[in-house]
Amino acid sequence: MKQARLIRFRIDFAENSNLGPGKIALLEGIRAYGSVSEAARRMDISYRRAWLLLDSLNKSFDVPTTVNSVGGRGGGGAEVTPFGVLLIERYREVEKKLNDVAGECLKEIRARANRRSTTSARRVSLSKKRRRGASPTQGTA
Repeated sequence: MKQARLIRFRIDFAENSNLGPGKIALLEGIRAYGSVSEAARRMDISYRRAWLLLDSLNKSFDVPTTVNSVGGRGGGGAEVTPFGVLLIERYREVEKKLNDVAGECLKEIRARANRRSTTSARRVSLSKKRRRGASPTQGTA
């Protein structure tokens, strides 16, 4: 069974210039489907959200990450630029290295992680416990 990534991270290149898993997934989707709208659909995000992410990426660097063609009879499209491909490759390379290191450092702890897909226990606020008659120190020694 494939283990989930341990580390999800964002790289801050400068103020308001960052790269994280969402932007990388969008670039990968555009690369795979040749369309911003299809990539957004597959990611279950709105087209507007996808465009905002792309706009942020393209304003973050001095070269574009994607080029877009205008829609029309045959429809528009999008293509990831060589720089966009470089971003994807380097991000995934750093991600792999971080996860390799984290996996080794956290092996003992990860082995104890609860893998069952259950919902979290119902949380009851302290004030509700008091109203029910339970004291805050009940059950403690």
